[in-house]
Amino acid sequence: MSKIYPSAAQPARLYESVCDDILKRIDRGEWSERGKLPSIRELAQELGVHRLTVFKAYQLLKQSGKAYVKDKSGYYLKTGSLSPDLTATPAVHSHIQQNPLSDIQRVPVVYQFSQALLDPNLLPNQYLSAYVKQAFDLYPKVLGTYAPVQGDPELREAMAEYLAAEHRLALTSGELLITSGAQQALDLLAKTLLKPRDAVLVDRPTYGAAMDIFRSYGAQLAAVDIHPHGYDLEQVARLMKERKPRFFYLNPTFHNPTGYTVSAEQRKRLVELAAEHRCLLVEDDAFHDIYFKQPPPPPLFAYDTEGYVAYIRSFSKYIAPGLRIAAVAARSPVIGNLLTAKSLADNGTPLLTQKIFLLLFFSDRMQRHLEKLRIALHVRMNIMEEALSGTGLSWTKPAGGLNLWVKLPDGVKAGALLAKGIEQSLTFVPGTICDPLAEFDDRIRLSYSYANENQLREGVRLLAGLLRSLA
Repeated sequence: MSKIYPSAAQPARLYESVCDDILKRIDRGEWSERGKLPSIRELAQELGVHRLTVFKAYQLLKQSGKAYVKDKSGYYLKTGSLSPDLTATPAVHSHIQQNPLSDIQRVPVVYQFSQALLDPNLLPNQYLSAYVKQAFDLYPKVLGTYAPVQGDPELREAMAEYLAAEHRLALTSGELLITSGAQQALDLLAKTLLKPRDAVLVDRPTYGAAMDIFRSYGAQLAAVDIHPHGYDLEQVARLMKERKPRFFYLNPTFHNPTGYTVSAEQRKRLVELAAEHRCLLVEDDAFHDIYFKQPPPPPLFAYDTEGYVAYIRSFSKYIAPGLRIAAVAARSPVIGNLLTAKSLADNGTPLLTQKIFLLLFFSDRMQRHLEKLRIALHVRMNIMEEALSGTGLSWTKPAGGLNLWVKLPDGVKAGALLAKGIEQSLTFVPGTICDPLAEFDDRIRLSYSYANENQLREGVRLLAGLLRSLA
């Protein structure tokens, strides 16, 4: 049976993507086995493609044994043609996009450089329990009710005031949606905005799990190179014009994985380009408070007056990961569509975690803790950089965030290095996972936030030894 699913590294021809979409719809039960498929004309009109494209997709289905033709009648699914995984019980089977980043992070190791997450010892553990108790004291019925789908009104009001005061964002609490982490926000945006074969612009490199989410909804990714100085805005304008993307997913503040920060001037121009080409900007801001000297520029949302930015502000990475709290700021109709999708996903983020976050994050104690946290993370970054010196590795020093984007010596491949690292209880993120073209095998992302100071020194020494063994 021929392979008809496109690879991440090589974009599929259009008819292969159509064939892939047909298979997914079959698996969802839209067309039962032995059922008649839509006519070529009908499906071409529905998908907005040429009839010849649908014809080639149907021919591919026929060649792979999944469909047959009846003269003067059309195309039908073939009995017994589906592979065992495609005929599995619908309740337990689905076409789930792979998530290699999660696979790496689940490996139990001593030297954990793949987690862009805080060392639990850096969290405000000593007084977190006090806020948990306070939440029950102030809201004794908190476990006896659901939260509103859009999020706790008290939290949304406080969040709107905070974002207005700190980042000059003009928005109301009605333009905010509380989600269970940034990843759910990305999934909801993809679910409401994307249909198969829609183009999506993404940074190159970018957050690997975001690409997996977009691909799971059938998106075709187009790469926008990001550099220490930001973007080539001519490239952005050209891709917006040529590809007509549904949105541009970008991470302009302490970018994951590179650590780069886009200037205020470029942020303004990006918003202008978005309005000019009617392209939504999806801004993922996971590390805004983790700066080492100067605060970063305001979010893109601060420069938007026409509703072309959806802003995801996440706090899971550095406040309390277990609470899984993020906020999405967007104008109508985007926020309304997200609200509908959220109601279908989980009917609202748990009220208890929202109340705990409300009491914790906006407290003076937490804001003082953030100042200490920035110092602690800056120290850890310096420790990693000092340990990496003399290893033949190179990187651009970030002004904040949790990661170093490191170039390997010539001839050393990230995949081979990771395999040896896992054998020695060490993990990191290979660059291929962060690349929409599945290249960057000469790059790795090292996170300095999860390992303690001794583990940073020992782990980098181990990494240097592995590099020498592969040189």
